[in-house]
Amino acid sequence: MIEALYESNCPDLKLVARGKVRDLYEVDSESLLFVATDRISAYDVIMKSAVAGKGKILTQISQFWFSFLQPVVQNHLITASIDEMPAIVQQYRDQLQGRSLLVKKVEVLPIEAIVRGYITGSGWKEYERQGTVCDMALPEGLRESQKLPRVLFTPSTKAEYGDHDENIHPDKCAEII
Repeated sequence: MIEALYESNCPDLKLVARGKVRDLYEVDSESLLFVATDRISAYDVIMKSAVAGKGKILTQISQFWFSFLQPVVQNHLITASIDEMPAIVQQYRDQLQGRSLLVKKVEVLPIEAIVRGYITGSGWKEYERQGTVCDMALPEGLRESQKLPRVLFTPSTKAEYGDHDENIHPDKCAEII
């Protein structure tokens, strides 16, 4: 049975942050290491349990999208291969294999891009209160988890650890960025 990685431990690297799912380390002056753990978070709360292998799956999904979108937009990915990472990272191969990304240090854009096809979660809560999602009006009479009439881009601010992400109107993204 695969053991879940709840928290990474790389003492020779400087721990920059522990997020809801990812741990972030400084490797050198130009690069960072993202480690996708198996922690579970729901509604901005980190659960005490973990799902073994979840971090590896999240990393594979990230790798797919970075590769797929590379012809369209640049990204910060240097490598996902432990063999191509510095020796100071390779020494933690057992815990990092398949769940880590070496990335360039870049300016963070504090936006979480969410695309919704169904009305659920925080979108449903807002719809119940106001009939909107991210301040965009929706038809009356939708039911929780119902398919939306059209796919919506419903961004949120990316909150600091311990705070809650805040849904925002898509126009607000341009102001923030």
